[in-house]
Amino acid sequence: MPLTFPRSALVFIAASAVITGANGQNNPDLQAPRAGSPGMSACPPVTQLKAASIHGTWRVRFAPAPAGLPADATLRLERHAEFSESVAGFVTRELGPTAVQPAGGGHAAKAQLAGDLEDGHLTLDESSNGISITGAWNGKMVEGTCGRKISGTWKDMSSSAPADAPDIPFTLERVSGW
Repeated sequence: MPLTFPRSALVFIAASAVITGANGQNNPDLQAPRAGSPGMSACPPVTQLKAASIHGTWRVRFAPAPAGLPADATLRLERHAEFSESVAGFVTRELGPTAVQPAGGGHAAKAQLAGDLEDGHLTLDESSNGISITGAWNGKMVEGTCGRKISGTWKDMSSSAPADAPDIPFTLERVSGW
């Protein structure tokens, strides 16, 4: 059954639009405030963000790509099961045929992560086999992004990594979560 309005209601709505100029939708004073605008505080300093603020899914971009690994990956972080002020999760990568697999001490398509966020600094240990550390993440929350961006370096710590494995720059950008 179609919804019908009394003719007087339609006249009232039209008259209201004419009287107000129907400009509320375009009036910046009536719109939701944006970060940094009057009426809304800017992002908190990164040093005030806690581990819970980074729970969620993150897109990882390495530049350049680590040897034998893709330039892109996905990170999923959540509350650590044993340490409530820490994080745990997984990094997933699309591995090609040239990737060294964990049996050889390399990297798995899905590796475990555990770490901390303290004073805006993120440290994560990565393990492809659940036993040994195969990667080390060191990052810093980017000021002014409201906890939505982290940049830092990743180092290959696997047994297949060269002794002089370089630190690889990365950027994490939030996909979903807090």
